[in-house]
Amino acid sequence: MKVTQRVRYGSRGQGSLIKFAGSAMWFSYYFHAGTEHCESTKQSDLKLARRVHKRILDELAAHRGGHKKFLAPMDSRLTTGQLLDALDADCKLRKKDSPSFRSRVKPIREHFGAWRAVDVTDEAIDVYIESRLEAEMSPATVNRETQLLGQAFRLAFGRKRLASMPNVRHLKETNVRQGFFERDEFERLVAALPAYLQDVARFAYLCGWRRGEILSLKWTDVDRPGRVIRLRPEESKNGHGRTVTIDGDLAALMERRYQARLLEGVRVADLVFHNEGAAIVDFRKAWASACVAAGLYYVDGKRKVPEKLFHDLRRTAVRDMVRAGVPERVAMNISGHLSRNVFDRYNIVSETDLRDAMQKRQAYARA
Repeated sequence: MKVTQRVRYGSRGQGSLIKFAGSAMWFSYYFHAGTEHCESTKQSDLKLARRVHKRILDELAAHRGGHKKFLAPMDSRLTTGQLLDALDADCKLRKKDSPSFRSRVKPIREHFGAWRAVDVTDEAIDVYIESRLEAEMSPATVNRETQLLGQAFRLAFGRKRLASMPNVRHLKETNVRQGFFERDEFERLVAALPAYLQDVARFAYLCGWRRGEILSLKWTDVDRPGRVIRLRPEESKNGHGRTVTIDGDLAALMERRYQARLLEGVRVADLVFHNEGAAIVDFRKAWASACVAAGLYYVDGKRKVPEKLFHDLRRTAVRDMVRAGVPERVAMNISGHLSRNVFDRYNIVSETDLRDAMQKRQAYARA
């Protein structure tokens, strides 16, 4: 809107009063936290408008002195649900949207969605954390949920939609997964999986790629004459692309997928792994059913709970590469691990490894 009149208030840095074309009201114009603000004084009389502007400047001074938090107009109106909507849109643009994201953000939205963003304090987040722990959620699950809440606030703060943001507590996690597959367990699971998921599991077992990296793989990423597969950086969790050579069991798998790209004898699928041409998105139910059918579950009350995760295939691939004598740097390049600490956590020692070590030690002592 066009400014038709401006009256500076006091000395430099104390803002001004302005009028817009077609409006009789004066607007208070000022800066807070590096952002310009303009709000109506709801006064057409300049003298009364000055009083409103002075009150705003006094509140800003109290905020800077740590006496009272200042709420700009945008701060007071914005809800946490709107922050989560912006985060959802941002994740879709970055292609980071997933069923796990939606399931983790759901309880946050149910609890905080209608809250004004300025009312979500450190204490309010702690109350939420306590309620989730009382509901027997694991610290890791709670951390993933509150992490999304923190991301929503950081996004709004970075875009200058908020003048401040709360601190999100991070709980100590002691339940780091250490699951992996032995060969017979893996074969039983693959036999129980639907046909469209069997090669997905085999690829993860051989290469240790993440689920999203496998499901996003396209034939444009596969160099059949050069016998290599190249993961695009934008499809990698850490933003780093990588290359895997096609050889051995992987060569047979990729040849099988190449034949499966033809649909109805005419149409060609873009994705290497698909379900009759459609992208594979969420297969948690199919995975759980296969684990139960393969005997890979435990009983919790009356429920049969799968004891294996798809991510356990990634741990298995890392462990087996190290067992086979593959240099650790090469194994990290194949699996896509940038951090040595995380790689070491995946290189799990099983009971079989420990038993072999003790047998070798006893044989050495006897000799």
